[in-house]
Amino acid sequence: MPPEPLVEPVDALDDDERTRTSRHAVLAGFGDVAQRRLAAAHVAVVGAGGLGSPVVLALAAAGVGTLTVIDDDEVDLSNLQRQVLHRVEDVGHPKVDSAVRVARDLSPNTTIHPMRERLTEDNATDLLGDADLVLDGADTFETRQIVAAACEARGIPLVWGVVQEFHAQVTVFWSHPPAGLAPVGLDDLYPASSTGEVPTCAQVGVLGALCLQTGSVMATEAIKLITGVGDPLVGRVLVIDALRGRVDEVALRGSRASASTPPADEPPLAGIAVGDVAAALARGATLIDVREPHETAAGVVEGSRTIPLASLLAAPERAGSGPVILICQRGPRAERAAGTLRSRGVEASVMIGGIEAWTGPLVEEVPA
Repeated sequence: MPPEPLVEPVDALDDDERTRTSRHAVLAGFGDVAQRRLAAAHVAVVGAGGLGSPVVLALAAAGVGTLTVIDDDEVDLSNLQRQVLHRVEDVGHPKVDSAVRVARDLSPNTTIHPMRERLTEDNATDLLGDADLVLDGADTFETRQIVAAACEARGIPLVWGVVQEFHAQVTVFWSHPPAGLAPVGLDDLYPASSTGEVPTCAQVGVLGALCLQTGSVMATEAIKLITGVGDPLVGRVLVIDALRGRVDEVALRGSRASASTPPADEPPLAGIAVGDVAAALARGATLIDVREPHETAAGVVEGSRTIPLASLLAAPERAGSGPVILICQRGPRAERAAGTLRSRGVEASVMIGGIEAWTGPLVEEVPA
């Protein structure tokens, strides 16, 4: 059952706004009340780049009453391939200025607060203000952790999206959701110290059109949360693979909602020492590295296949029938992958200590 709407509706829309948003009014289950809830909502958007651009466009067009857009950067010519808020004449100007212009052009009734600052631990509370929810399109994982912590402290939902190369993920984190939804946070998807050094778009590239698709999904999640229409992506991760033309869904169980030890009918995950890996491979085991492409590009254990964690969780059959040995940087991601495979009857173990414990040579990866 969908959660209760985040906000109370405004009393009425003016005639122009009612006409402008009339296609929402005829949506089954949406109508005038949901539109008036959008008009009452305050949404904070972190980043006015590849994800923030379609988010601002979609939310302003949808009729969200107040948008706070946080970004300290200026427009660069290389941004225009994916950051559709900006134009050639905006190069060298603050990105938040583009957000103000676009929101005003699309929705005169939307109030926009441009914040030309980099969000930090010291200013996160002030910059996010009294927003009803936050959408995170930040360009560094450090900022994402700060945003997640601030939202968790306030108990408000965080719509989270990430795009890299041809792949994307979208989910909703919510530390204090209403009854019927289990709490889930960023550290449930990416445990502390599990991500390593995340590369920038300039280093690995990103498909521009995928940014629009991902930002649109994020905006839709925000609209659903504000209005109480539909089921939000709480406890679910949408995984988009642009190259394969595939969208999958992965369940995400929050650690706050589960015991610290495995259930009695679920034995602890098996571990295999680094020195025993070669023998296991000789006996027919498959070695799968679940790190991200920017991590495996530096080299993998010889004989291993690379399937990023989200892709493996979305399509566990890619691991084969087993036995399987999972590897990540330190262990948490491999354990999660092994647990999923074991639940499907596949014999799966984890290389203890991950790549950081490996003392042998690394070779060029062989994608699965």
